Amino acid sequence: MAAATASAPRFDVAAFIDERAIGRREIMTLVIVSIVLFLDGFDMYFVGKIVPAIAVGLGGASVDMQPVLTYAQIGMLVGAIIMPPLADKIGRKPVLAMCLLVFGSLSLWAAFATSFQMLAWLRGISGIFFSAMLPVGLALLSEATPRRRRALFMSIALVCFSGGNLASGAMTAWWLEEIGWEGFFIAGGVVPLAAILLLLLIPESVSFRVNRDAKDPEIPRVLRRMDRNLVLKGDEVFAMGDQAEVEKAGPLAMFGKRFRVQTALLWCICFFSLGNIALLSSWLAAFMFELADLPIETFALYMIYGYFGGAAGTLAMGWLMDRMNPYWIIAGYFVLDAIAIVSIGYVPPGAAIMLVTALIVWNFCQVGGQTGINNLATLGYPPEMRSSGIGWAGAVGRFGGIVFTWLGGLALVYALDLQTIMLIAALPALIIAVLITVLGIANKGRIGGAAMDAPDRG
Repeated sequence: MAAATASAPRFDVAAFIDERAIGRREIMTLVIVSIVLFLDGFDMYFVGKIVPAIAVGLGGASVDMQPVLTYAQIGMLVGAIIMPPLADKIGRKPVLAMCLLVFGSLSLWAAFATSFQMLAWLRGISGIFFSAMLPVGLALLSEATPRRRRALFMSIALVCFSGGNLASGAMTAWWLEEIGWEGFFIAGGVVPLAAILLLLLIPESVSFRVNRDAKDPEIPRVLRRMDRNLVLKGDEVFAMGDQAEVEKAGPLAMFGKRFRVQTALLWCICFFSLGNIALLSSWLAAFMFELADLPIETFALYMIYGYFGGAAGTLAMGWLMDRMNPYWIIAGYFVLDAIAIVSIGYVPPGAAIMLVTALIVWNFCQVGGQTGINNLATLGYPPEMRSSGIGWAGAVGRFGGIVFTWLGGLALVYALDLQTIMLIAALPALIIAVLITVLGIANKGRIGGAAMDAPDRG
């Protein structure tokens, strides 16, 4: 755990974390990060479920919501670029608190929007902050969890992220008429503001502290709180694994020799994956309403069942990634994802059981597959650029979201039929399966590939 030399003993913080049993501190971090991601999932996805209702409330049609959905994707792109590196610089907790404060406040303001343009600007600015919650929260959780349970804990947190999506679907199905579209924005504002206090219950990432400043006097105090039996003499040199090759280029290190192939492939994967998620989460309810005459509330009810498929897919992915070659698993998920997407377009809306089954399989594969991608992007980079690694991959994905969301609006403008739209939407899933396979070959089946040739640093 702590290796000593004749001059100064070296304390390996990464080994210390990995050798710990799962205890109260790890469980508390999991619970609070999961709550934060639940709120993030609610705010990120509820608008797509009530597009027709918002449009009617503002005196327009569904297609008039295109700027609102596109601006939100632009905001998420900007946030994914600037916020994770900020978390690598000033800490995970301050950035999470700032995000909860700002997007919670802007969500409350949006409840009083009087035009599509006003709502578009508010959602665009909000996107800067709620897009950062996922990469920063996952970085904090992964750095507090022993490696043997890391993928599982991250998957549990991502189930809660999907749970926020589920909650917004339940609200749509049962309470849309009672609270109106404005009630969704009020709920999406008040609860995140209250949740800021939860961050006081968990510590900042010790991995972040070591990589920022190994001489930080808070490090030994945090380590002693983690293990009351730990004996430190005061002259230890704290490090994360083998830091002989610690990257000093900051987030730009992901373009260096050790990571460049992984980075390029992950960016392409995220472009198609998050782009497709943005397309379907933003427009699918409107497509079903406009092109298949399926009421908003009915589709939202069907999607509740689908979200349980997403939760199952996420947990299955976390369990499988700890035991099998992750690349073949993720590729298989996306092949099935493509089949399910096509099925949604061809199943008659009146065939409720068949449609719900297609939605369950689609959510199982899409949400579970994205969990696998998030795990690859988080665990494939060392702590000093972990938030940036997943955040910038997400930024490319948000650019995909801008493109795909815009194309979804065009599909309505040009009155494409539902079958054609879903056939086109299935193509990115097949592309992702191919890219994941290539990444697995490049990384020799290991998460991080070339990065894993060096000893892990947390």
